[in-house]
Amino acid sequence: MKTHAISRRRLMTALGTVGAAGFAHAAWAAADDPLQKLIDTQGGDFGAGFDAASRTITMPKSSLPTLSPSTAQTTESAVVRYEQIVARGGWPVVPPVERLRLGNKHPSVKALRARLAASGDLDPSAGSTDVFDSYVEAAVKRFQARHGLSIDGVLREQSFRALNVPAAARLEQLRLNVVRLRAMSGHLGPRFVVCNIPAAQLEAIEGDVVVSRHIAVAGKPDRPSPDINSRIVEINFNPYWTVPVSIVRKDLIPKMQAEPDYLTQNRIRIYDPRGHELTPQQVNWYSEEAVNYRFKQDPGDFNSMGTVRINFPSAHGVYMHDTNSKTLFGEEYRFHSSGCMRIQNVRELVYWLLSETPGWTRMDVDQVIKSGERKDARIAKAVPLYWVYVTGWATPDGVVQFRDDIYSRDGAGAAQGGRRG
Repeated sequence: MKTHAISRRRLMTALGTVGAAGFAHAAWAAADDPLQKLIDTQGGDFGAGFDAASRTITMPKSSLPTLSPSTAQTTESAVVRYEQIVARGGWPVVPPVERLRLGNKHPSVKALRARLAASGDLDPSAGSTDVFDSYVEAAVKRFQARHGLSIDGVLREQSFRALNVPAAARLEQLRLNVVRLRAMSGHLGPRFVVCNIPAAQLEAIEGDVVVSRHIAVAGKPDRPSPDINSRIVEINFNPYWTVPVSIVRKDLIPKMQAEPDYLTQNRIRIYDPRGHELTPQQVNWYSEEAVNYRFKQDPGDFNSMGTVRINFPSAHGVYMHDTNSKTLFGEEYRFHSSGCMRIQNVRELVYWLLSETPGWTRMDVDQVIKSGERKDARIAKAVPLYWVYVTGWATPDGVVQFRDDIYSRDGAGAAQGGRRG
């Protein structure tokens, strides 16, 4: 009750002091409202179209796939647009600071506005002040979405780095990817899965619409995920994990030298060529002896495969799977595997893959995972699968996206540094 009385007194004072015209301003100021502070700093720098500025710029549509029969053509159109940007002088460098966010006033914001306007993320009518207002925040979020960064509207090191890639470099990136996309522009199938390696992202596509999109963890730069053109044929529930020889040599032997109980703690069994189980103490971990044995991890939540493995024919011996290290999905840099793809919310993908397979309803999938039983589901109609390396592309809505050249296949290198499984 007392609070209400104080508030009423403030409002009456505001009304008596500044009159009805200044009523709203005084009331907000009395509450020390940050939005009013932001409005105050804007002064009179509102263009005629300021209120509509954010309506002319849209976020990328989640339903549009990275790879479709039209992607090569839409990316060619983006090349023309970027040629025009370069011909106009490109865009300015935005002087980096530790952090810029809504409400900040900083000299770098003027350059930021010009940079975002040049790439089409900010309507030029949104003003040219040095204040980071809501229109700049919306433009930053759009920019972050187009570059695969965390969409929080806050500028930090990674966003500044992406902002300051020259327009000419982005143009060359698009030209290179047009060549790649032309090679993949044929009939992809009515239902197919695309995993774009540089984006560390998977899309399930049906009727040229993304029905499900998943964050992925791809191969490390020194153990890259390969390009794949295959078909998904089988789902393994609660799988064993057989450790590849490359991981035995590079990871398991050094791990056992440092932590002799590592295999026991992670329920990984050792088998000799005759199938006899050995104890860790029977192996000389300071030699190459271990590469002659088979290492098999029991099913369970602790398993490196998680609860699901998605199989497809491949000469590379890779697959897609769940993981017991789900915290990796929250990182912007998601290149930690030895070539396989770890898929977030993999169960949703499995529901879709098995939706045309009799006997495998969502309830059936849930029950077998919950049971912990080792079971396989053969997909009634194999689903085409493409692992692609696309670092720049455009969708039919005109939105152009870029990703880091994580494996240095564009000739420019990755913008940031970095188990098959």
